[in-house]
Amino acid sequence: MTTPDLEPAPVTTAALPAGARTAAAPVRRPGGIGGRTARIFLPLGLYLLFTVVPFYWMLLFALRPAGSTSLLPWPVTTAHFETVWNGMGFSTYFRNSVWIALVTLVFVTFFALMGGYALARFEFRGRKVFMLALLCTQFVPGAMMLIPLFNIFQTFDLINSRWSLIIAETTFQLPLAMILMSGFVKNVPVELEESAMVDGCGRIRAFLAVVLPLLRPGIVAVGSFAFIGSWNNFLFALMFLNDPELQTVPVGLQTTIGENTVDFGALAAGGVVAAVPVVLVFAVVQKYLVQGMSAGAVKG
Repeated sequence: MTTPDLEPAPVTTAALPAGARTAAAPVRRPGGIGGRTARIFLPLGLYLLFTVVPFYWMLLFALRPAGSTSLLPWPVTTAHFETVWNGMGFSTYFRNSVWIALVTLVFVTFFALMGGYALARFEFRGRKVFMLALLCTQFVPGAMMLIPLFNIFQTFDLINSRWSLIIAETTFQLPLAMILMSGFVKNVPVELEESAMVDGCGRIRAFLAVVLPLLRPGIVAVGSFAFIGSWNNFLFALMFLNDPELQTVPVGLQTTIGENTVDFGALAAGGVVAAVPVVLVFAVVQKYLVQGMSAGAVKG
């Protein structure tokens, strides 16, 4: 007696155990690599477009001939730069801005180092209140202090002097710089100073030999903020400096705007001149900002 040949029944994935079913037919999860790429790069691309278009528009007006409506700066012309640099006195404005910004950078960095070190290393009565007062100064707009500052500078015969702008800028930028610097000092282990003092160094020598080299990211960050803040200030320069030979770049940009007309080519060229130092400073300082923010995150 023979038995009929039995054909094996087809095996479906539904009949397999969970582990075997996964191995037999890998499950495609929604939102894989393509979806994750779209979620990340699409918003970043839109943000980049939103950021780059104004700069491109400024370069377009600065480099294309007057009266042109082309969306490409062709043929390229430097006539607008020659107009603002030589005809409108931007060479003088640029030198004034660089000098004021550099002196402000030195003052803010020096006093922020001393104040930030004291706030980070010494415990004294009213320290928290003082820190809170420093923070609250950031809520006071500069326009509210114009009249008191003008009266003070007039008393000391500092109106129409670059020092009035330097003092005002240093005063307004120093509180935030001290707070930032105190955070950088706290990230330096105090044991390093104590070891140096055990070896015979005084506090000042220990600070200069041990702490100061480790504060380079903080010094660069605070100095760059001071430079950029002074470079971009318009209100103080407009109020305290009357002589055109002492004016700065932000005030000089106002001269391209007439009562009834606007020289868009000259305005765009002046904007490029004003933006180049700021862009260069941020390009150089960004790695130090990252180092400063990550300093002290990992303790050895």
